[in-house]
Amino acid sequence: MNAHAPAWAQHSLLASRRREFLGAPIHALTMAETLAIADEAMTLRRPLHHVVVNVAKLVTMRQNAELREDVAGADVVNVDGIGVLWGARLCGVALPERVAGVDIMINLLSLCAKRGFRPYLLGAEQHVLDAVAARLARDHPSLSIAGTRNGYFKPEDEAGIVAAINASDADCLLVAMPTPRKERFLKRYRDELAPSFVMGVGGSFDVYGGKVARAPKLIQATGLEWLFRVVQEPRRLWRRYYDTNTAYAGLLCREFWERRWRRNAGL
Repeated sequence: MNAHAPAWAQHSLLASRRREFLGAPIHALTMAETLAIADEAMTLRRPLHHVVVNVAKLVTMRQNAELREDVAGADVVNVDGIGVLWGARLCGVALPERVAGVDIMINLLSLCAKRGFRPYLLGAEQHVLDAVAARLARDHPSLSIAGTRNGYFKPEDEAGIVAAINASDADCLLVAMPTPRKERFLKRYRDELAPSFVMGVGGSFDVYGGKVARAPKLIQATGLEWLFRVVQEPRRLWRRYYDTNTAYAGLLCREFWERRWRRNAGL
């Protein structure tokens, strides 16, 4: 294989399952397949950069060229939001299921405990990070955490943080910072980071650590998880979700008719 090709292009499953929707690459993978790819990367010590896309990220990528570049350069791109899953299917992009970032993280930590892999936890507030570590000690007593660092640091601190991550001998790195900060960090230091599997997990530490309640599975299945979040923090979130959902509806409508026109035109 071409040594200069991106990692996803050198992996047969990733290469065959790579799709495109609203200008973003996405992989048609199940949760089990995603975890198997992560397991393989850590076992073989092969660098693999993972991201997820949801409605907000797809919309932001249209205006933010750096974020678009960061996502396009990742090796594994899972569909996090149910709105993206439904929208892609409506436009003829066959996807097997939603693979939410928080669920990947929880399953990945379980995998690490079973296989002896060591995760490094980067991001969130210190008290949230402490709560995550405490819960992991209860849920997975055998898990060895390579290291932790909260997400409140300055750009000039980044080199030292990368050095600490590399010195920890971690097998995977979970970055709990908001978009686009986590994508920028992982893209900037991708070639320097020693952990094999690196993944941005956004607010997943807040959920696992108990700071934020996650919507019940029925609400998740009906695509109303965003509304559950708005009810929890209406003053902070209502405008953000209104703007992104409205923009996404317009993008989806245009994408649907453009794809239909191309099919009818035989293009």
